Amino acid sequence: MAGIYETRLNEMGHTVPDAPAPAANYVPYVIVGDMVYVSGQIAKDSDGLIVGKLGDDMDIAGGQSAAQVCALNLIAQLKAACGGDLDRLKRVVKLGGFVNATPDFVDHPAVINGASDFVGEVFGEAGAHARAAVGCSSLPFGVAVEVEGIFQIS
Repeated sequence: MAGIYETRLNEMGHTVPDAPAPAANYVPYVIVGDMVYVSGQIAKDSDGLIVGKLGDDMDIAGGQSAAQVCALNLIAQLKAACGGDLDRLKRVVKLGGFVNATPDFVDHPAVINGASDFVGEVFGEAGAHARAAVGCSSLPFGVAVEVEGIFQIS
């Protein structure tokens, strides 16, 4: 039976995908005590990679959508770390967002709001988090956005 958070996701029209496999020599998450550190999740959904460069061939709305996909992939990794029970989440501690952008693009925070807003909607008060939003000259595979996260669990 789906818990509170997974039910909320379903009501929002989303299902938690299978946790993506690592693309290189790293693990998808590390658990230390009651903390889960999830590796950066790239913008990839069932249709494939979401590629683009903010300030060039992608607008802020497209970047926000890519960041939301990253957040859903983070949630998939968190679910795996929690043995399938998202209701073990106590707090989203921090998100770190990376935006593939032109040198003159300055709206990185607006792009990463796509992930922050999504996490807040899914987890409510437990979703309030610290954050970084950083511009990059490139990201793996040309994706538009990558987001990593730190979570506290029971």
